[in-house]
Amino acid sequence: MKVRIGIGSVPLASGPGPGPELAELIDELEARHIDSLWLADTASAPSIDPVVGMAFAAGRTRELKLGTGVLVLPGRNPALVAAQLASLAALAPRRILPAFGVRSVTPAERDLFPAPDGARAALFDESLVVVRRLLSEPSVTHHGRFFHLDDASVAPLPARPLDLWLGGRAPAGLRRIGRLADGWLGSAVTPEEAGVARSLIEETAKDAGREIEPDHYGTNIAVIPPGATITDAAIARIARRRPDLDPKLLVAHGWDAAREQVRRFVDVGLTKFVVRPAGTVASWRGFLDQFTAEIAGLEAELSS
Repeated sequence: MKVRIGIGSVPLASGPGPGPELAELIDELEARHIDSLWLADTASAPSIDPVVGMAFAAGRTRELKLGTGVLVLPGRNPALVAAQLASLAALAPRRILPAFGVRSVTPAERDLFPAPDGARAALFDESLVVVRRLLSEPSVTHHGRFFHLDDASVAPLPARPLDLWLGGRAPAGLRRIGRLADGWLGSAVTPEEAGVARSLIEETAKDAGREIEPDHYGTNIAVIPPGATITDAAIARIARRRPDLDPKLLVAHGWDAAREQVRRFVDVGLTKFVVRPAGTVASWRGFLDQFTAEIAGLEAELSS
């Protein structure tokens, strides 16, 4: 199995603004042959919309893979999402990595993605089915609870079906991956929890007569590199997501700790990683200098 380690974009402590920052990051990742860039769906933050950012990055690169980490699906029209992904796949064949989530991790943004009361999970399931069918079938007729399509299509269809990954850590969400998705991109989980999550996904997939490819399990890793700082507000955000855990268990303090986290996740069956700075860093170039020196070599070391 191939271990791959990409970078998740976050706003910098200071700099020219999200557009120029993203351009610098994309160019640096491509020049350093880093595997992938993952863009968060955070409408209220000083960041670039993930679909727009992926298109921008596709036009500047030839090797870099581009993912969403994660794109909120309920509240978006799945046919339009499929059309966007088909266009991205045409611009950057074999480089588009969509990952979806049920709701925003930012409470203030949840009203941006409306769903009927009590039906968000059902809406998500049906939306995912519609996206998958439109990305793999030349004509789709679908009459469900939320969406009705007659001979609908998106073009051009990807030459190779896109793998659709999901985030989440709740048991219901993990079982959904086993039933409907192609991979898992975790977040705010410990290695021990990730191992349990993988087992549940595999069991559910087997019960559904499906199989998730063994290297389609990954997670985000937040790291505080030397010279960076993490604010009380950032710690509070982590604590709100996992009030049951000490936030220190979810953040790698330094590159030694980040390497150890990667190894522990690999030991429980994860092979795909998105490294994000948990603290504020002055520049992407400096962060990537450290990442290249300290982390990038793990891909070859740990791949089998």
